[in-house]
Amino acid sequence: MSRGLFPTVNVCWIAALLIVHLDKASGARSHTCSEVKTAFQLRQIGPLKWVPEAPATDVNLLVCKHAGPSCCTRKMEESYKLAAVRDTVQNIRSYSFELKFLLVSHAAAFQDTYQSLFTFSQSHLISLFESTYTSLTSKVAPHVMSLFSSLSNFIQNTSNISVDAAVYRFYDHLFLLVHNHIIRPGIAEDSDLSECLRATRQDVNPFGQHAQTTVEELASAMQAARALTRAFSMGENLMNATEVAPLTSECARALLRMQYCPHCQGLTLIRPCPEFCLNVMRGCLANVADLDLPWRHYVAILEDLTHTIVGEHSLELALLGVRGHVHEAIQHAQLHEARIRATVDKVCGLSLAETQTTYPTTVKMISTVTLTPEPTTNSSEANVMKQMGRLSDLRREFIKYIVRYKAFFAAVPEMLCEGEVGRDEPTCWSGNDVVESYKGRVVGNGFLAQRHNPEVRVRGPDAMLAEVKNRLEHFNQEIQQHMPEIGHRNSWDLGSGEDSSGECDDEDGCQGSGEGTTKSYQSRSVMDLVLPTDLTEDVVLPSDPAEDIFLPTRPAEDEATDLAEDVVLATDLVEDVVLPTDLARDNTLPTDLAGNVVLPTDLAKDVVLLTDLANTLPTD
Repeated sequence: MSRGLFPTVNVCWIAALLIVHLDKASGARSHTCSEVKTAFQLRQIGPLKWVPEAPATDVNLLVCKHAGPSCCTRKMEESYKLAAVRDTVQNIRSYSFELKFLLVSHAAAFQDTYQSLFTFSQSHLISLFESTYTSLTSKVAPHVMSLFSSLSNFIQNTSNISVDAAVYRFYDHLFLLVHNHIIRPGIAEDSDLSECLRATRQDVNPFGQHAQTTVEELASAMQAARALTRAFSMGENLMNATEVAPLTSECARALLRMQYCPHCQGLTLIRPCPEFCLNVMRGCLANVADLDLPWRHYVAILEDLTHTIVGEHSLELALLGVRGHVHEAIQHAQLHEARIRATVDKVCGLSLAETQTTYPTTVKMISTVTLTPEPTTNSSEANVMKQMGRLSDLRREFIKYIVRYKAFFAAVPEMLCEGEVGRDEPTCWSGNDVVESYKGRVVGNGFLAQRHNPEVRVRGPDAMLAEVKNRLEHFNQEIQQHMPEIGHRNSWDLGSGEDSSGECDDEDGCQGSGEGTTKSYQSRSVMDLVLPTDLTEDVVLPSDPAEDIFLPTRPAEDEATDLAEDVVLATDLVEDVVLPTDLARDNTLPTDLAGNVVLPTDLAKDVVLLTDLANTLPTD
């Protein structure tokens, strides 16, 4: 009976129907757009309502076309393209921000160190007048501040005044003060005379070669510091320009095809093939990569400029040495005051009556010229040494990092692909399908190489980036024209530079730290204790006969052997004595004697007392 109610059913047909039903259900689940919707929401591509629940076949896509159904619509495709461009620009800016911050922060650090050096050197020079030339302190202070203010503006590239003009202007004012307070103390202030003294300082030459020496020691390091300031500004402008450089429409479509077209097929986890990504990024950044060669040259210039500042033409030594040069210049004027007075009388028309009224010729009224080294203290030397090496440390830190960015513009495509591609994965996205390996040709960097790029069509150079490149090349050429020794390195044009460690060792000639700095500065201090070498006029002994006199040159060996014992001044020479100009020809005293010099008693006839000075001084 049961067989009549339930006829026999073929079990095989039932099993086949169940399998077909399960396959359809599984296929329906696998072709839903749920994963695409999740990724669309997480990446904030656009409104979630744009994502369909299931893939469709009647969509009209422009870029992400394929034969099967798609989870994308035209609105989604456009949003995907905008998101791809947005993500790429953000990644470019994240990499360039590190380099831009390196340039901006070190530019500020160098400027802060410059200002600290200027402030200390200014105080260092003013302390010379406070301790040694007290009568000049109040009047010379404004000119000292003006000097270092001009030098600061020169380095900051905010003033057209040159180092030569700033230094010579200071010495012009210094000559007026030295003349009125040291050479002719008590002279009445006269505007015509003051203007004449300032205008004729170079003709009178009261300071010998010391003004020119000050300029020469400052010029090279100051010029390099000014060029470095301009270089930092150039680098910052370059980074700003590359950050806002627009991506072309061809690039936007290639980025869309690489990053988001797989989503339209439901493949949200597949990664682009490495070679495919390189072609896309190199095509998008072809104009940026053309900055590579001038950028390498620019980095080499940065290395050389910073080396010039802290190396043998150290800015620290030059600024701190201004005090010593000024001290020597004033001593030189004291040594040659007779010639200076006579020249000023002729050039500026100071009458004989004014001279006799203002400057009595008695011995007691003539101020004694004492050539002694300026007093130094352990605390002042310690403060000076604290300034040494700061620029060297800053340079070492800067070079350590900047050499890592020498190939930055050529490496940007590779850096961008590092976060996009999958490594050691069996399959990858080729732009159209999932493959085991990319079969297309991989092109190099630069605009010309993109003619063979299979993924991105580069139509022409970007006008804005081409202008930036021209400005950078012009800057490099300008620096080398004014400073021919800068920027000639073997590494920048070959694209290497990996061997640059950024360390500053003895072979590099770097100074500013350790024993090398101490030795350099001490040699400058020793020079402060030696009389000028151009002693063509009378040599004036100090008021205390027991004081040592250092002559500029050392004796020859055959002359020194005859001087086994020091010669002592005659005990009856209680007054200050002056050696006449023809004493250098006297056979009893070597002309290039160095050491403790005193007169023998048999030279009394060659000694002219100060009471007869008025008759022996030259009139011309």
